[in-house]
Amino acid sequence: MLYHLLYPLHQDYAVFNVFRYITFRAALAALTALLLSVVMGPWLIRRLREFQIGQAIRAEGPATHAAKSGTPTMGGLLILNAILIATLFWADLTNPLVVLCLGALVLFGAIGFIDDQRKVARRHNLGLTAAGKMGLQLAVAAAFGAALVWLASERLYDTRLGLPFFKNVHPDLGWLYVPFAMLVLVGAANAVNLTDGLDGLAIGATGIAFATFTGVAYVVGHSVAAEYLGVVHVAAAGEVTVFCAAVVGASLGFLWFNSPPAEVFMGDVGSMGLGGAIGAVALAVKQELLLVIVGGLFVLEAASVMLQVASFKLTGKRLFKMAPLHHHFEAHRRDVGSYLRGAEWAEQKVVVRFWILAILFALLGLSTLKLR
Repeated sequence: MLYHLLYPLHQDYAVFNVFRYITFRAALAALTALLLSVVMGPWLIRRLREFQIGQAIRAEGPATHAAKSGTPTMGGLLILNAILIATLFWADLTNPLVVLCLGALVLFGAIGFIDDQRKVARRHNLGLTAAGKMGLQLAVAAAFGAALVWLASERLYDTRLGLPFFKNVHPDLGWLYVPFAMLVLVGAANAVNLTDGLDGLAIGATGIAFATFTGVAYVVGHSVAAEYLGVVHVAAAGEVTVFCAAVVGASLGFLWFNSPPAEVFMGDVGSMGLGGAIGAVALAVKQELLLVIVGGLFVLEAASVMLQVASFKLTGKRLFKMAPLHHHFEAHRRDVGSYLRGAEWAEQKVVVRFWILAILFALLGLSTLKLR
């Protein structure tokens, strides 16, 4: 809104010409989201406590987490509102890709909100059924994919894939892009949701991933840079930089309250909203498969759950002491010889080391833009 109000003034006052630059507005979006999160955080935490919206800890989780029961949850509302306001202030709202990314954030966040609300009402860690949650996610993802294909028909988007490490290989999926987009969105939403289990872990890793895609979005939207690096150029994708920067700012602001020991948890409203948003951004900037690398930590977390379930069903044995993976390192005792099975890390050590992994994955992802 502020962009649309201020930029037209450049015709009379040259100083307002600065608002044409995506990098300038991205910086303002990050700062706005950060300040909103820090300012609104204490008020929201108080309100959550007043309404007794506390986290129910699953009985099968680490014993050390029992003390966290009752910690205010649904703090993801703070993240989503900060992102929305910052993006509405500084992004070009006529850009369809920005609108779609905001839509994914809100709609996947709404699914998480319903899940959280049912958990709070039942005073239990079970909310929506798996089938109900998946059905809602698939419906939102299908609409998102169909919208992208329609934009491609209007020459505002491209259904070709961007392949890491390959410069001139861009297979066009056509209508098959819809189920592919569904896979990316639903997979990302659930992977981030599974990563949210330790104080500061998910929001830190999410901030790192979005910081990476902030740069990627700018490159994809810049015709010269995109041609030089051999990536699919989508002019509208440049404006997604502002949205990504807003997420980075909101993530830092929420981390202020979510760092160990957490004063508030993001809940599913936050983790699903952010997961859907990062999947939407990867699709919008035509780096769908790059998400697997940049979000490698999320992939590891989701894979550990799938492997655990498959192993137990097939052999009756568990591969990990506990899943997702962060709980494995937190829960194990030093009674087994191997490093993987013999580790016992304090929660803060798990979080920081997993952040380091997230940074390494992000750097690896960025390197693929040049290694083609």
